[in-house]
Amino acid sequence: MPKIEIKTFIKADLKTCFDLARNIDFHQASLSHSNEKAIAGKTSGLIGLNETVTWEATHFGIKQKLTSKITEFESPTYFVDEMVSGAFKSFKHEHIFKNQNGETLIVDKFHFQSPFGILGKLANVLFLKWYMKKLLTVRNDYLRLKAEEITTLEHRNS
Repeated sequence: MPKIEIKTFIKADLKTCFDLARNIDFHQASLSHSNEKAIAGKTSGLIGLNETVTWEATHFGIKQKLTSKITEFESPTYFVDEMVSGAFKSFKHEHIFKNQNGETLIVDKFHFQSPFGILGKLANVLFLKWYMKKLLTVRNDYLRLKAEEITTLEHRNS
């Protein structure tokens, strides 16, 4: 099973980062390039334990639907979303938040299995692992910018 791990340092507090990472509206904005939209389940605001969301997005020129569920939740340090249905055979996405000298370290661990047996394994090697890592990196870069913007505004207003 392929695994992607991404570490992102953010000059913002844990709660701000944690809440942005589970915010449906923020998620849609961060992946607007793929026309990602929440169409069923929790479609706005903060998603929590045992809640599901169904996303519609275009990847590789194909419109797809994917439903995920929050299966583990420990505010503000950890949550997991897992695929219920969608294009993958399975996936589990761990979101880990750690305080490091007044900053937040986010560690994303994305474990996935592609469908289609050997063809899926070949797709992993050729492009899918790279594509998913890029998608997660774009999202985390957007999260970092937004969280640091919120923190700067809060400091100015205090």
